[in-house]
Amino acid sequence: EAACVCESYITAFLNLFMVGGLKDKNTVIIHGGGGGVNTAGLQLCKALVPQTKTIVTAHPSKIDRVKALGVDLVIDYTTTPDFAEAVKEFTAKKGADVILDHVGAKYLAPNMNSLGYAGRLVIIGVISGIKAELNLALMMVKRQQIIGSVLRSRPVKDKGEIVAEFTRTALPKFADRSIVPIIEKVFPLNQVVEAHRMMEEDKHFGKIVLKVA
Repeated sequence: EAACVCESYITAFLNLFMVGGLKDKNTVIIHGGGGGVNTAGLQLCKALVPQTKTIVTAHPSKIDRVKALGVDLVIDYTTTPDFAEAVKEFTAKKGADVILDHVGAKYLAPNMNSLGYAGRLVIIGVISGIKAELNLALMMVKRQQIIGSVLRSRPVKDKGEIVAEFTRTALPKFADRSIVPIIEKVFPLNQVVEAHRMMEEDKHFGKIVLKVA
């Protein structure tokens, strides 16, 4: 379980809370329910800001497991690629306060349409591309922010401060088992090819772990 914490949970914590400024009673959208960082983010939301409303986009094969995490609204991204209307209906047209996105260009327009006034879009990945059109006028009127964020390239000093805040705020939730890392499967190191295949085929939910010894 400890092997899962450093990358996924700290990344989710950094971008939801320290970068995105997520507060209790906010509404947050997390894309790609079932991925390591995304499931970590959902667990952190439930443990740290339990009154926050969570909206997740997910593949139909993972919707039931996402719902089991206590998500308030799950959107099937294969049938509802433009999820903004569903978000507006769920939030009574107020929109989301924070969006955690790893998809990138394809989701930029629906993300911005899903954000409420003074909402923050935190982009941590660009798997669908790096270029997209943006309605700057709407962004200005609604005082929205787009924030790009990665953990890996940050200076060592910054990483230390992030880990310290995570240790103070989130780590006790692991100690009291409010958060239990979600692990799909543990592979021995000599089965690394099988582990990669599981990831490539998107058959996992949560993390895949390699056991070195």
